[in-house]
Amino acid sequence: MDIYTIYADHKDNINAHEFVEKMSKFLDKLVENNKMVSYRITRMKLGFRSMNLPEFRIDMEFKNMQQLDDAMTSVIRNEENIEGEHVGFNSLVDVETIQHFLYRDYPDK
Repeated sequence: MDIYTIYADHKDNINAHEFVEKMSKFLDKLVENNKMVSYRITRMKLGFRSMNLPEFRIDMEFKNMQQLDDAMTSVIRNEENIEGEHVGFNSLVDVETIQHFLYRDYPDK
């Protein structure tokens, strides 16, 4: 699996529940359209951390890089009207805090 991870905080004018609800709506659509295997949204517990990371972490699992590319292409092409969900998702994120990472299962099979 390839795991695309995002760390981010929500904007000040959005509460945590609304943030997760709208993120889930976008990510559910990717899963429903077989553009992603699964996802997980987690929130920092009690602010416990050893470095200054944003409060939320979103892990999105893809079978391979092709599926990840297909998901991004789907958003760009607005297949299944997903761009609206993506824009809704992006409008909630504090752009000063967002960080992206790409991981993979290791070792390779």
